[in-house]
Amino acid sequence: MSTKSVPRVLVLVCSTRPGALGPAVGAWLTETLKPRAGELDVELVPVNLGDLDLPFLDEEEHPSSGVYQHEHTRRWSTLVDAADGFLVVTPEYNYGMPATLKNALDYLGREWAWKPIGFVSYGNTSAGTRSVQHAKQVVTTLRLVPLGNTVAIRISDALEDGKVRPGAALAGAAVGVLDELVRVAHALRPMRERVRPGLPPGPLPGSYLRRLTPDDAPEVTVLQRCCWVDEALVNDTLTVPALRESGEQVGEWLATWHTTGLWRDGRLLGMVRTRRVDTDWHVGRLGVVPDLRGQGLGRWLLRTAEAAAEPNCRRIVLRTGVRSRRNIGLYESEGYQPASRAGDDGTACLSKDITPHKVA
Repeated sequence: MSTKSVPRVLVLVCSTRPGALGPAVGAWLTETLKPRAGELDVELVPVNLGDLDLPFLDEEEHPSSGVYQHEHTRRWSTLVDAADGFLVVTPEYNYGMPATLKNALDYLGREWAWKPIGFVSYGNTSAGTRSVQHAKQVVTTLRLVPLGNTVAIRISDALEDGKVRPGAALAGAAVGVLDELVRVAHALRPMRERVRPGLPPGPLPGSYLRRLTPDDAPEVTVLQRCCWVDEALVNDTLTVPALRESGEQVGEWLATWHTTGLWRDGRLLGMVRTRRVDTDWHVGRLGVVPDLRGQGLGRWLLRTAEAAAEPNCRRIVLRTGVRSRRNIGLYESEGYQPASRAGDDGTACLSKDITPHKVA
């Protein structure tokens, strides 16, 4: 799956028959959608299935295993995994989709999951719509999410000399499909993250950890506003940085700190940030959404931050409001001691030495 902020949409041209109309329809679709893709900040990636050189499925292991022996499968897996959605350009062969499309779908498993797929069909009597109905039965099994909007091109009405005739109705339908695809892709992003390999599980069922990036600034800004109100009230101050930062300022520090977020179903439940300064490992912005406090998530995030301390760091350092007795009590229970007097900014500094075996 793409980790970029710009959604990536593969435009899959399915027919490999010599002289097929698929490439012309695919070229029309890509060109027609370019202006709208720019407005939506979407990357369109044309892919002709004929260029992939995929033989009929020749992998020994089941696709769900993710174990691929052949280079052509690994290339295909990389392409699909990096995509956030698909636009399929398909003809109708004998009331169904082309074997090339079915074969390409069958090669993979996890890479398809929780991504939207839209269809642009072409044909004679039915304009390829029976191919789309056939394909929808298959893609849902792969946990792809087919769109309601489609583009159906009747060859006799819309094609001339092997090219799609420009027309407002078809162009409008194509833009409608792209709009829906992008909305669904954004909505399904949390589901895609959950099936991404390598994401550590969190302490709650269905939760997981992911490093936060500047693209997550809106969610982090909201979390900070929720979490640091109590800090401001207890310390009788409105100068708490976490409450005053703009989304742009949050994005700036997300680019320089290693910040870990705890997610579930698209909601940022908590976070903590860390970085090394000389031989100190600094921990900060430890916060958990108010409705989940008291369940040990803050302590779990703190220990996660400690476990990430870089080699040769000698102590862990953190700060909190001098009157934040609940926070100070948590840190003291985890072995932290006052490191200095309260600063002029009304914060207390606490530290904990790191053992040679590193923290648990």
